[in-house]
Amino acid sequence: MSTVKETVEVDVPVRIAYNQWTQFESFPNFMEGVEEIRQLDDRHNHWVTKVSGVKREFDTEIVDQLPDERITWRTTSGDTQQKGTVRFERVDDGHTRVELVMDIEPSGMAEKAGDLLGVTDRQIKGDMKRFKEYIEKRGGESGAWRGRITPGEADAGGTSGGFSGGGF
Repeated sequence: MSTVKETVEVDVPVRIAYNQWTQFESFPNFMEGVEEIRQLDDRHNHWVTKVSGVKREFDTEIVDQLPDERITWRTTSGDTQQKGTVRFERVDDGHTRVELVMDIEPSGMAEKAGDLLGVTDRQIKGDMKRFKEYIEKRGGESGAWRGRITPGEADAGGTSGGFSGGGF
């Protein structure tokens, strides 16, 4: 399993950076290779990706989410195995540090070769740079989900609440 870590500083307040990240269905706007994300409920998303001509589908589950601080997820089924956390740190009233740490298990010969050559690392660095450009150009979030998901919470919904704006 490979670990990738990337940090960017965005020129928006922490609330705006966090709120936009909760809009998972907007990820294709800045994540290379992400064709579609469908939100299934407050905790689950279905991803469709295509990288180097290889199409993959997988499901993810949010296992920890604390507004303006962090979102942690893991895959639950499909062609890809990964887990990760994105953290949001207030720098000052108008700037936020966004740190993404992911553990990815490459599947298939092409992905394993690409991982050895640093393709995955470069792609995630590019995705974070594009997130910075995307949120700064927008100047505000396209929606928000401010619910709390705690580790170990039952899949039946727990205290996570609803979602709006097409994403979390």
